[in-house]
Parts: sequence; C-alpha cells; structure tokens
Amino acid sequence: MLKNFKNIAVVSLLTGVSRVLGLLRDVLLFAALGASHWNSAFLLAFTLPNLFRRLLGEGAMTSAMVPVFNEVLERDGRKAAFAFFSQVFLRLTVLLVVFCVSVILLLELLLKMGHFSPMWALWAELSVLLLPYMVFICLSAIVAAGLNVLGRFVSSVSTPILLNISIIGSLVTAILLGKRSEEVIYWLCGGVLLGGILQLLVPAIDLARQGWSLRFRSNEHSNELAELKELLLPGLMGAVILQLNIMISRVLAHSLNESAVSVLYFSSRLMELPLGLFTISIATVFFPLMAQSLATKGEKAFAESMASGLRLIIGISIPAAVGLMILNGPIVELLRFGQFSGDDGMATSVLVMIYGLGLPFYSAATFLTRGLHAGKSMRVTVQIATVSLLVNIVCSLIFMQFWAERGLAIANVLAAFVQSVLLWRALTQRREAVVFTALLPAFCKIILAAFTMGTICQAGLFLVRFFGMTGKLDALVTVLVLVPGGLIVYFGLLYLLRFEEMDHLRKGCRRLMLDR
Repeated sequence: MLKNFKNIAVVSLLTGVSRVLGLLRDVLLFAALGASHWNSAFLLAFTLPNLFRRLLGEGAMTSAMVPVFNEVLERDGRKAAFAFFSQVFLRLTVLLVVFCVSVILLLELLLKMGHFSPMWALWAELSVLLLPYMVFICLSAIVAAGLNVLGRFVSSVSTPILLNISIIGSLVTAILLGKRSEEVIYWLCGGVLLGGILQLLVPAIDLARQGWSLRFRSNEHSNELAELKELLLPGLMGAVILQLNIMISRVLAHSLNESAVSVLYFSSRLMELPLGLFTISIATVFFPLMAQSLATKGEKAFAESMASGLRLIIGISIPAAVGLMILNGPIVELLRFGQFSGDDGMATSVLVMIYGLGLPFYSAATFLTRGLHAGKSMRVTVQIATVSLLVNIVCSLIFMQFWAERGLAIANVLAAFVQSVLLWRALTQRREAVVFTALLPAFCKIILAAFTMGTICQAGLFLVRFFGMTGKLDALVTVLVLVPGGLIVYFGLLYLLRFEEMDHLRKGCRRLMLDR
C-alpha cells in the first residue's frame, strides 16, 4: 500500500506541475486572444488531435493493451513483452500516419474548393497544421502505457509538462514580439507541434533504457495480437462515444455565439485540474494493479484494489467539487487577465459551478471504466457510453434552448451521472466480491468532512467580502486563505474519523520512519 501511495504521490506531483503550467498556458492564451473567434477556432481544431489521443492513446488502445501486455510480461518475460509491444507500436504508427495524411489532403481540397464559411475555414486551416500532433501524442500515450505496466511513471507523466512549456514559450515569444492575433495563432500551433515531438521522445528513450528496441517480426505473438484486436474494437467504439460527448458540446457551443466554446473550455479546464491531478493519477497507478490482480491473484485482490482506489477518488473528488461550487467566482477572477472580459468571466464562473457538481461522477466513471477494462469487459462500457451519449445529445438540444452554454454543461453532467451509475451496476454484476457496503463507511465520513469544510469556506467567503476589497485582491485573499484552510479542515476531520486510506497512509509513513 505504501508503494501505491508513493506512486500516486509522484504521479500527482508531476501532474500537478503539468496542470499548473496548463492553467498558466490557458491564462496566457486568453490574455492574448480573449474569447475571440481566433481562440475558439484554435480550441476546436486542437480538439481533433486530442480526440484521437484519447481514443487510440489513452483510451481504447491503452485499455486493450495493458492487460494483454501484462499477461505476456508475467508469462514470457520482458523480452517477449517488448517484442509484442514493438508490433503494436509499428502497426499503430502506420495507421496514424495514413489517417493523418488522408485528413490533411481532404481538408486542403475542401479549402481550395471554398466549401467552408470564413469561421469554419479558419478551423480547417488550423486543423491541417495541428493534425501531425495527433501522431506524436498517440504514440506517446502507448509508450507511457508500457512504462506504467513496468511500474515506471515519472517520464510518462512528465511529458505534458514539456507540451505546456513549449506552448507557453511560443505564446510569450509572440506576445513580446507584439504579434497580432492572426500571427499569435500560428506561433501557438508551432508550440504544439514541438511539444508533441518532445512528448514522444522522452518516454521512448526511457522505455529503450528498460530494454525495448523497435523491431518487427510478423510471425510472433499472433494470438496476443488477435486478442488485442478483439478487445480494441469495442474499446475504440466506447472511446469514440465518450469523446463525441466533448465534441458535440463544443460544436453546439460554436453555433451559439463566438465566445461559447472558449468559456466552456476554460471552465472545463478548471474542473479537470483536480480530475487530472488526482483521479487520473489514481487510475494510472491502479489500472495495472487491477489487471495484475485478476491475472495472478484472483477476485478478492481485485476487489480490494478497486475499493481502495474508489475510496481515494471519492475522498478527493467530493471536497474538490464543493470547493469549485463555492469558490468558483474568486478562482475565475484571479485567473482573468487581458482580453478575457468581466462578462466572460462571470459566464465561466457559472459553468465552473455546474462542472464542479459533476466532478465526482466524472471521476467515478473514469475509474470504474478502468476497472471493467482490467477484466477485459469492453463491450459493456460501449453500451453504457452509448446511453451516456444519447442522454447528452437529447439534454443538450433541449437545455441549450433555455440556458445556452449552461444548458450544455448541465447536459454533460447528467450524462456523467448516468454513466457512473450504470458502470457501477455493471461492475458489481460481473465481480461479486465488489460490493457497496465496503465503501459505505468511507462515504459517510467523506460527506461529513466535506459538508463541514464547505460550511467553513462559505462563512469565510462572506467574511472576506465583508472587508470590501477590490476584485483581484478579494480573489487573491480568498484563494490563498480558504483553499488551503479548507483542505486542512477536511483532511484533519478525515484523520480524526479514521478514514481508511488516511489510516493506511499514517501506518505506512510510520513504518517508513522506523525503517530509517
């Protein structure tokens, strides 16, 4: 357990650095471009390569490959596992390059034929520039998955830091040179492409140091490749449906007004800060553990890993959701600069509150999906993702008529709620050792501690506003005082209530001190 906490701490720390840099990147982006059509076109174009990163990289391919790669590693050793990995890597490279070139040629043809309006023509032009990033990031994600199975997390998790530094460098350079918006956007694309190359290069070097060398032998591991293909198709369909939720929301937002995509993006990024910092970190560490448990230790070990991971995710996502719902205004105000206007900031604050409400459901859905994938139950996640997509589409089309972009956010939260409930039901039906009663005591402790923390934060918010400080100063004091203060109250209460994972951490730290 102590080793798991160490890995989670390392992943969370590096992810935290990446998320902070990502937030700085977005602040600079909005300061330079505001919520303009330039920004919206870039964000929509950047969605396409990110979509495939999550589909083939972090999504279907990773979910299908980790349990198969782990089985080859446990059964035949590292050399055979690397040979299998090379075959997967080379096949994925060919697929990505062919697809990328085909889409670029199609977009260029449509641009020359004049089939796009000016607003969509800019999106198509930026998409052509950013599509090569898709190749780099998908291959980077599959290399990172191989490293994670080997228990190596540092180089794979640190690669987004390189992307953010590259983008920040390009933005700062463009701003210092006094570039106009139409010029800044191309500097931005250059930073993305450079970051993509670095994201692939760093983990590939680390994997090579573990003994991997790129080689192709078509007659090896045919059974494993067949199993991978069998798992990949339903996994790919599920990942496609999941990412369509994001794409549909942004396309519908683009049809509302020129700032809707930008404010939706910025608010979702604030929600994704705790999601990526903790939920993804926990899922990254526990996914190979759950796959290994089913391969070598059995149902009981899997259920214990699942319960431990869920306690951690619930214990972090619920207080984070409370914090976003209460402190959304000061957080957005503190990050608002340049052309990011006050009206756009207010619209973003409301969306942050809505997304904050859905944070526990996004977190639970992420982890439960990994739990089902660890047992190679891909098809059921596709069915559930389809239901979630339909809920999102129907609710989005209805709610946007009344509440514009807020309706799109509400629809997305409802879809996440439905998905998390159905995933839990599917998991408990397939794994009898996984039961809700194992989580109930922890859930009650979390609710009590989060409610107390929220009450204190709300009182503190009224107290800060009582002094009548200016907007930025008010926001700065609120964030610097209430965020760490709320965390101290929350985790202090969990410690007093003897929350299970806090108890494991305390015993592990004590054992570590005694060993020294």
